[in-house]
Amino acid sequence: MSLLDEAMETFVFQDKTTVPDGYGGYVVKYTDGANITAACVENQSSEMILAQAMGAKSIYTITTRKNINLQYHDVLKRVRDGKIFRITSDGDDNATPRPATLNMRNVTAEEWSLPT
Repeated sequence: MSLLDEAMETFVFQDKTTVPDGYGGYVVKYTDGANITAACVENQSSEMILAQAMGAKSIYTITTRKNINLQYHDVLKRVRDGKIFRITSDGDDNATPRPATLNMRNVTAEEWSLPT
């Protein structure tokens, strides 16, 4: 088992749906979707710590296997603690090359709150 495998944990896609609000409009709801495994690490660089002191949101790197291609604005919930992440980059942009033995894809994400 690799260190990457050891860092992986369960996340659940949050599927976005719209439902009538009973007054002629609609409400956005998020429901649990498919489970995936991923590793999630917060950016703790000195630049990020300074940016957070000035009000920036925490930025995370989420690593998956290449067969999981997260897309901009996908929403995931970490099962361990229920923390919600919104993807802020495109999974097509950062994967190991096909012939590489390391099987991974990275995206960036921010901590996020589901609309209520």
